[in-house]
Amino acid sequence: MSDKIRVTIWNEYRHEKMEGKIKDIYPEGIHKVLADCFKGENFEVRTATLDEEFHGLTDEVLESTDVLFWWGHMAHNEVSDEIVEKVQNRVLNGMGLVVLHSGHHSKIFRRLMGTSCNLKWRVADEKERLWVVEPGHPITEGIGEYIELPREEMYGEQFEIPNPDELIFISWFEGGEVCRSGCCFNRGRGKIFYFRPGHEEYPTYYNKDIQRVLVNAAGYLAPVKRGDTRPEHAENIPVPLESIKNKE
Repeated sequence: MSDKIRVTIWNEYRHEKMEGKIKDIYPEGIHKVLADCFKGENFEVRTATLDEEFHGLTDEVLESTDVLFWWGHMAHNEVSDEIVEKVQNRVLNGMGLVVLHSGHHSKIFRRLMGTSCNLKWRVADEKERLWVVEPGHPITEGIGEYIELPREEMYGEQFEIPNPDELIFISWFEGGEVCRSGCCFNRGRGKIFYFRPGHEEYPTYYNKDIQRVLVNAAGYLAPVKRGDTRPEHAENIPVPLESIKNKE
């Protein structure tokens, strides 16, 4: 069995085909640039897109994925509820999930959060500074005090999500707003990382620090290979481990 972390990059892949200026930035799709971040001996990477059969997320693909990356924006409602259910079950049973940028409104993220996941937003070519809140965290390894992006879409508080189990980044924007931009959540056996940057109109995913965060996140969210035989779901256990004394 390979020791490599198996990563699947899922991209809606609509903007790049419909809008010329976005295709100029990501000519082969956002998923291709994201996949290129993981070139190296520790990862096996594949991509999947919305318009593929089963959105590219067949049972075989999901079962052989350690960490799933999710980028979506304009077609959240076109994602099959059946596929969302399967992704949720895989997360609960240990698969890592990285939700990127406008994926905050995806069906899978809202289901796992149990909230609206609404926030403030504005597209005004403004500077974003992502401050590292947890400098000792594995996701921030190799990153300085902050990451500065010259142009990005603003997301602002209130961001209607549960309190994160770990807050990794807070963004400040040129217009004055702030946003919890790097949030980790535990769900069942799986971990989720929401990472805010990545508006399709900007070349954010070419930024080396952003790429480093994504690679670090894949390593952090990958399931632990326990080698145990615990059931995936709750089940009746008629025979106790220890003897039970007769109480009569």
